[in-house]
Amino acid sequence: MKFLASIVLMALSLTVHADTPMQILERLQAEAGTVASVERGRQFYHGKFTGGRSDSCASCHTQDPRAAGRHERTNKAIEPLSPTVNRERFSDPEKVEKWFKRNCNDVLGRACSAREKADFTAYVIAPR
Repeated sequence: MKFLASIVLMALSLTVHADTPMQILERLQAEAGTVASVERGRQFYHGKFTGGRSDSCASCHTQDPRAAGRHERTNKAIEPLSPTVNRERFSDPEKVEKWFKRNCNDVLGRACSAREKADFTAYVIAPR
């Protein structure tokens, strides 16, 4: 019985704690040193850029972050960005950072600033 209890406790301690989208946004705002703006995030999401391989976030993620997208070069399906329809989004800070790194480089040709990340996140997680 003690052995089984030990296994259960060990398994529970290994359980990954998922963050909420709001917790991730709060971290990004702290990093940026400012309150995120949904409007700036909307402008960023739909904005056209010339530094990267894609010209906008919406090129692959569609005009509506609640919709499924498709990568413009590989044609690979992309799950919706909005956590209101895809609970996996904005629940793992490491994944969020990984995708910002990759996608900012693809769209901007550089890393996103902390403020850009916070604004983008505020827009994508905002209820519609």
